[in-house]
Amino acid sequence: MMHKNIHINKKVDFKNLKKALFNLFVYCKKHIWLIIISLLLAVIASILSVLGPNKLKELTNLISNGLTTQIDIKLVIEITLILIIIYLSSSLCVLFQNIFMTKVSQSVSKNLRNNISKKINKVPFKYIDKNSHGNLLSCVTNDVDTISQGLNNSVPTIVHSISLLIASMVMMFVSNWILAFTAIACSLLGFIIIALVMKYSQKYFVAQQNQLGEVNGHIEEIYSGQNIIKIYNATDEQKEKFFKLNNVLYKSAWKSQFLSGLMVPIVLFIGNFSYVAICVVGAILFTNGQTDIGTIVAFIMYARMFTNPLTQLAQSFAYLQSTAASSERVFKFLGTKEISDETKINKYLDPNTIKGNVKFDNVCFGYDKDKIIIDNLSCHVKAGQKVAIVGPTGAGKTTIVNLLMRFYEINDGKISIDGVDTKSITRKNLHELFGMVLQDTWLFKGTLRENLIFNNENVSVEELDKVCSECGLNYFVKTLPKGYETILDENTNVSIGQKQLITIARAMIQNSPMIILDEATSNVDTRTEILIQNSMDKLSKNRTSFVIAHRLSTIKNADLILFINEGKIVEKGKHKDLLKKNGVYAKLYNSQFEN
Repeated sequence: MMHKNIHINKKVDFKNLKKALFNLFVYCKKHIWLIIISLLLAVIASILSVLGPNKLKELTNLISNGLTTQIDIKLVIEITLILIIIYLSSSLCVLFQNIFMTKVSQSVSKNLRNNISKKINKVPFKYIDKNSHGNLLSCVTNDVDTISQGLNNSVPTIVHSISLLIASMVMMFVSNWILAFTAIACSLLGFIIIALVMKYSQKYFVAQQNQLGEVNGHIEEIYSGQNIIKIYNATDEQKEKFFKLNNVLYKSAWKSQFLSGLMVPIVLFIGNFSYVAICVVGAILFTNGQTDIGTIVAFIMYARMFTNPLTQLAQSFAYLQSTAASSERVFKFLGTKEISDETKINKYLDPNTIKGNVKFDNVCFGYDKDKIIIDNLSCHVKAGQKVAIVGPTGAGKTTIVNLLMRFYEINDGKISIDGVDTKSITRKNLHELFGMVLQDTWLFKGTLRENLIFNNENVSVEELDKVCSECGLNYFVKTLPKGYETILDENTNVSIGQKQLITIARAMIQNSPMIILDEATSNVDTRTEILIQNSMDKLSKNRTSFVIAHRLSTIKNADLILFINEGKIVEKGKHKDLLKKNGVYAKLYNSQFEN
């Protein structure tokens, strides 16, 4: 689990954050015109907004002067209509800006999810093994959603706020430079405080996103292992682990949200303080005849326009900080080194014509290059042979299969099929040559038929009946309310053994020229094991098959048994011959029948 290294970095790598935001904006280039139009609408809305107070100034002076003489109603109506048009146009600009940015943000989040999904299929198994599945899930869900919200809420708002800030400042200087300096001097304090808070809070936004992924990873882990947790009475221990993770997440989330929440009240205080300052200075200027009532009224509105963007900027920068942290995580994953490119590989092995000769030539491999697990492994498996790979736990049995399927790349040596190096064909082509049944069963939510014919088309009911009969599934199918069309989900009562039978039937339907069985009968009873063994013997006829087994009684009829220990072939031969040698295989075999 990743929660062992929980900490909050005191120093935030702003270079990486800036790079992540830059990558995000580059990623949005497909929607550049929508973004430009949206930002232009934000600028236009800001300009229209600052024109309003100027007209309001005229209206105020017109009414105040008319109180002593006569109010020009026609001119009042005319200015009022102009004000309505200005504010209505500004609102429409904001409306269409929001529509366009919503389109952009949702399209970007959709594309990010698609690219993450594609990336998962391209990253090496080593990466997936070393990272929590829940953390990867958090990247697809939480981080992408945060980016979407950030694009929708921060980018146009920042442009709108900055343009409104500049426009209102220009209009203030045009109206009265003394009042303008008064408003700006009060607001500068707000800028300084916001900058300090942002700089200090960024590390907590980064920690919040990272720890959210860790919490999701832990939840995914304990949810999938509920049976084991209950059996070993580890509920309290797992609760304690979750509480620790949740507490760390709470602290970083609380600090990030608290610090970002400070911005709004600070800006509101600065705004109210500037109103007071404008009223005091305006009163002095009015008393000295240096300004009029309309200008003071307009300035109060300009001050609000000048301070409101500060509030909006504070909120937008909080979104932007979360967006930067999430972008860093997402683009770090998208930038992960992929498996080798296979687009230029033209060689193809036809599953219908493949014989099934498999050869290992001095194969060396280690999950870490300095720790070799498979050491100079050499073996020739002839077409149609049934090869059993046995040995103690951790000897490298499953690793050999992973190398054969190119889930991992060998460090040195060569693996060939019918004389063709497996590296000279695509992984997709290689996987077409093998049917595979693993010890860990995998079913997806869907009908039994969909689970059986997985990624195969045009499989008839007769073929399904035949396969299910051979592997002992026919009775199970009859007990289902809708037969093959019964939906398998968490509410369907399917035992572990039945799940194993379904995965075996799936491999039989695939009908590949070679088969890999990794402890395929470990979860079924003895009677079913014999039934499966018989059907597998039929399935293995004239096909090269690799069987990883701990129950040595199930591989007595194998054509070749390889006893692996510490990544090397210690003994090889047929069952009877190995028993006569009275070596490590014989000792392991006999130990399984001792009282």
